[in-house]
Amino acid sequence: MNTLASRTLELPRRAGPRVLWLALALVLASLLALAWGASAGSTGFDSLLRMRDDPAAWQIVMDIRLPRTLGAWLAGALLALAGAVAQGLFRNPLADPFLLGSASGAALGVALAYAALGVGGMVAGGGSVALLQAASPWMGRLGFTGAAFLGALAGVLLALVLARGVQQTLRLLLAGVVVGFVLGAVRDLVQLAQPDVLQAMQGFTLGVTGFVGWSGCAVMLVVLAPLLLLSLSLARVLDALSLGESTAISLGLPLAPMRALLVGVLALATGAAVAQTGLIGFVGLVAPHLARSMARCTHGPLLLLSTLVGGLLLTLADVASRLVIAPQELPVGVLTAVLGGAYLLWLMHRRAGVGAVQ
Repeated sequence: MNTLASRTLELPRRAGPRVLWLALALVLASLLALAWGASAGSTGFDSLLRMRDDPAAWQIVMDIRLPRTLGAWLAGALLALAGAVAQGLFRNPLADPFLLGSASGAALGVALAYAALGVGGMVAGGGSVALLQAASPWMGRLGFTGAAFLGALAGVLLALVLARGVQQTLRLLLAGVVVGFVLGAVRDLVQLAQPDVLQAMQGFTLGVTGFVGWSGCAVMLVVLAPLLLLSLSLARVLDALSLGESTAISLGLPLAPMRALLVGVLALATGAAVAQTGLIGFVGLVAPHLARSMARCTHGPLLLLSTLVGGLLLTLADVASRLVIAPQELPVGVLTAVLGGAYLLWLMHRRAGVGAVQ
């Protein structure tokens, strides 16, 4: 068993150069996607060409398009990183970042913020902090972004309490599902009590990137960088867990604290992304699958490739959401759900066909 584990935990020599070239290609594709996103809009490339001489064009690109596109990349990277960690931690290829109740907690946090505000008609992320301050000083200091982030963390912490820690992944998985349903029901009750909240929550539940500014990008970047480094340092734990818990214990790994750190990565990455863009599904689920199809590697390279793939996917989806029904915009969460669901159905069909042939 130890021989098998050592072979599995070692990165194949042939995968190293391939992973490096794939990472460089994904970085280049992301830069091109960022340039495309900076030019996507009603004025097209003209705004880019007139930036030096036209203050309005400069403001359109630098204050609206570029932070939105970069924010989409960062949110996609965070969700993909969380998805790769979740799939490795739970040894389940269908695990996604919202598995531990973070999505329901974030949605409940925003709903409570709107309920405290007492008015509807605003999209999550674009609400007025001044109005929140007038309704509740504490909620005004927190803001919609902070309410979503704290709600996501509260959902994960509640799942941890119900599961009595991180020792048993199956119990933690079931606790996360229960917490998701319970917090979702509480959110529905809040919306029934104040119907205006339902309209205000529409943008958050559909997933939007249009309100991400430079401050939101800075927050997500500050969260992404250390979490990626931490997850890469814990990749060996995910490799060991993929061989079974008994094998991981035989390797002498302190599973309890390392699992807690992985759950922390999952919660913080998901909370940071959801707080800025709302509920954007399928990116965290699909990106690791795409990364695995590109290179057969252990979790270290997989986490890096998944992060890059997720950022590129959501950036392209954000640009497409502006162009599909232009001059109107399609919520990016709707587009990722359609495309992600279609990809997973195709993947299941292909694997079923391969199994039948074998």
